[in-house]
Amino acid sequence: MRIAVTGSIATDHLMVYPGRFADQLIDGHLERVSLSFLADTLEIRPGGVAANIALGLGRLGLRPMLAGAVGPDFAEYRRRLEENGVDTRLVHVSDTLHTARFVCTTDADQNQIATFYAGAMAQAGVIRLEAATRYAGGLDLVVVGPNDPEAMLRHTDECRALGVPFAADPSQQLARIGAEEARRLIDGARYLFTNEYEAALLAQRTGWTRGEILERVGTWIVTAGADGVTIAGKAEPERAVRAVPTDRAQDPTGVGDAFRAGFLAGVAWDWPPERSARLGCALATVVLESVGTQEYKLSAADLLIRIEEAYGKAAAAEIRTRLSDVL
Repeated sequence: MRIAVTGSIATDHLMVYPGRFADQLIDGHLERVSLSFLADTLEIRPGGVAANIALGLGRLGLRPMLAGAVGPDFAEYRRRLEENGVDTRLVHVSDTLHTARFVCTTDADQNQIATFYAGAMAQAGVIRLEAATRYAGGLDLVVVGPNDPEAMLRHTDECRALGVPFAADPSQQLARIGAEEARRLIDGARYLFTNEYEAALLAQRTGWTRGEILERVGTWIVTAGADGVTIAGKAEPERAVRAVPTDRAQDPTGVGDAFRAGFLAGVAWDWPPERSARLGCALATVVLESVGTQEYKLSAADLLIRIEEAYGKAAAAEIRTRLSDVL
């Protein structure tokens, strides 16, 4: 199964300030703020929703295509992705704009001051999914992840025109789009991914009830952090899958992307949704225990232990052969 993942590709620049931002803010002078903080550390990490999902699929032995817009500073990131099995031929490289960048400083109280630069992401609309026909003989599923809103709509419309099933994952971009755009992004999706907050926001944006949304999508997967996920379909009872527990949580960034990678790998292997979700939850916990969205290590033995402890020996036995083949 050939999967294309569209959406953001970014780098995260994370700094730590050892003091407290609050100590530098003076009451009565907040209307004119000009401050500089001396950071102790700087970490530069690869990120972006689409890149995180694609890399996870690549590490699970698939050969996903990544479709997003980047700047001329992308060369090293491209090498990293390709070494992990990601096909980057659908990535557009801007001549004028840098790759999207998230710059964040955290103080001693865990308060944060952050800036997001969209950069080349604004040019994602120039990407044409039909090019995958030349590169890979076509696509079996397209993930439409958070991106420039116009690009998201274009990719969704192109999937319909090409007859390619798509998974809608609007994420944080729901806050930027109107009712008609929200409806276009999800109507007819084979899979719909949201978290609990986004599920409520989606209903508000579209004006559709939960039942009306389920009439329009194949399977709706709602993530709920430590409470696991729920899976719903139009003519099926809702199913719940517990999260894989951990007492070694480090960084929640990228956990949802990891879940999607695991779930979509199960889809590619023709697994039922519950089995796919168990793998997604196990991979999400691996990422939760690491610092950074792509710095985690994968092994079949580790994933199988986690799945057996969370869901039982039978659940682990169902996926043992596949994981042993790809990891």
